[in-house]
Amino acid sequence: MSEKIEYDFKSGGEHPYHIVRPSIWPFFGAFAAFTLAAGAVLYMHEVAFFGQTVGLKGVFLGLAAVLTVMFFWWKDVIFEAVEEKAHTPIARIGMRYGMSLFIASEVMFFFAFFWAFFNASLFPREAIGGVWPPEGVHAIEAFGLPFLMTMILLLSGCTVTWAHHAIIEGDNDNAVRGLLYTVLLGIVFTCFQAYEYFHASFGFTDGIYSSAFYMATGFHGFHVLVGTIFLTVCYFRAKKKHFTPESHFGFEAAAWYWHFVDVVWLFLFCAVYWWGNA
Repeated sequence: MSEKIEYDFKSGGEHPYHIVRPSIWPFFGAFAAFTLAAGAVLYMHEVAFFGQTVGLKGVFLGLAAVLTVMFFWWKDVIFEAVEEKAHTPIARIGMRYGMSLFIASEVMFFFAFFWAFFNASLFPREAIGGVWPPEGVHAIEAFGLPFLMTMILLLSGCTVTWAHHAIIEGDNDNAVRGLLYTVLLGIVFTCFQAYEYFHASFGFTDGIYSSAFYMATGFHGFHVLVGTIFLTVCYFRAKKKHFTPESHFGFEAAAWYWHFVDVVWLFLFCAVYWWGNA
């Protein structure tokens, strides 16, 4: 029995588990992350070498390194799933647990921003006049552009669900169509949020209201951007018919993430735009 287990471990076959091959990407990923963090620190402290300020050059170099590692590492993961069929049902269960825990950590991430917003709004300090929104702040009307953005995200949730059901039913054409609509709606949402920020009457450093507003909605906008990229990759994978009714976790993870982004925005709309501006 012990010889059989050893044989399976070395061969990577005849067992339900996915044995990952040696990879260079964890090492280069750590190096790229260090480069990005070091570049950010050098930029924030305005460090200079030989009379020249580093500026954003280190940040851009680190960001380019991180994106490069992500591209090639995930390309290997897709190859394992599609060509090698290494993502067995048992392996996919582990991936689902991993994605669920990641989304749970994201929930706690946004919980911190909601906590900060409610702490400032329910107990306004004398420094801001004891009222919320603070005096002099012209809050963005909830049932204007934010309401339109809410409808866009809710519609994108419908289209990604349409794509999911199409994959389950083996209808690849409708899956591609649903993913395309979802990506386009994500792009439209991002453009509207950029327009909202550009025309807002308050800046990021104009007080507690603006700081809480931009941190909460800005990080959500970043998550929308990441989710749009995630679904764009799924769109091109769907065009190559990578997803089958039995094996499509790559899309499933993207759909979970997108629904999480939708739910967070509903809380933001109700708490920050509607209740917080009343």
